[in-house]
Amino acid sequence: MSPAPLRVAVVGPTATGKSDLALDLVAALGEGPSSAAPAEVLNADASQLYRGMDIGTAKLSLAERRGTPHHQLDVLSVRDEASVAAYQAAARSDLEAVAARGARALIVGGSGLYVRALTDALEFPGTDPAVRAALEARAQQEGTRRLWEELRESDPASAARIDPANTRRVVRALEVQAVTARPFSASLPRYEDVVPTVHLALRPGSEALNARIEQRARRMFAEGLVEETEALTAQGLREGTTAPRAIGYAQALAVLDGTMSVPEAAEATAAATRRLASRQVKWFRRDPRVTWIDVALAPDGSWCPGERERATAVALRLVREREQADSHPGSGTTDALP
Repeated sequence: MSPAPLRVAVVGPTATGKSDLALDLVAALGEGPSSAAPAEVLNADASQLYRGMDIGTAKLSLAERRGTPHHQLDVLSVRDEASVAAYQAAARSDLEAVAARGARALIVGGSGLYVRALTDALEFPGTDPAVRAALEARAQQEGTRRLWEELRESDPASAARIDPANTRRVVRALEVQAVTARPFSASLPRYEDVVPTVHLALRPGSEALNARIEQRARRMFAEGLVEETEALTAQGLREGTTAPRAIGYAQALAVLDGTMSVPEAAEATAAATRRLASRQVKWFRRDPRVTWIDVALAPDGSWCPGERERATAVALRLVREREQADSHPGSGTTDALP
């Protein structure tokens, strides 16, 4: 039985064009006289797990997926809590099925812990409902910032990776610390692939990325994000634990509640997305496996002429070189990226 094809992880900050690159790469890998095995995409964006959360997550439509199978999309209701441990079990099962079909897996998304749950030997500590409930009550009474400061004192490495306003992640880090008597950061292994994988990320300039984020936020509201959110409230969005906090949906709920206008919500969404992108850059910069592909975007956030094709060519070359190196150890190249 031949080994499974090399995996590819297309990661990095939001709004950089990960889905574009992944599907362009799928097409490129299938070209040529010795075309590669068919490819399938596995989503690693936590918000895209939710059914009905389409506009605000920039989820590709069926037509936009170009016939490429996509997994771990639309697998949760908005009432469900997104859990990286549950995702890991389900997504690893998907990866095994992709490999059994002889297809190549492309892991695509910017949720850093979800990516590492698939690429690394990452195991998640158990939970203690009583400890978690007590921490959540403290966060409600004392504020999340106070708990984050405690985390910073006891586990600065974890605190540096967690937004001080992210109650769920702060509580989880402190819960793991209480349950295991070890820092949450100790549960993160070294950056080592469980299956050979090429890690790629697009890197536009910060001004260009901010422009793209602004354009996308305005477009989402123009395309009906408020209406989509209103429909999701009938499905229990407000009762969910993670879905209603997703960027874009939290702001759309504020519009529905009358506490924000649509322009204010669009600007708040863009601001929150910029902060998210900054955290994602810091997360993926720490991973030495990631190869960053610099790309140029136009002032309106669109691709500059030829840049999308060039980025795909670079990504294809990196995959082919890794395949060659794995087949013939010692034959790898150190050519600079164009």
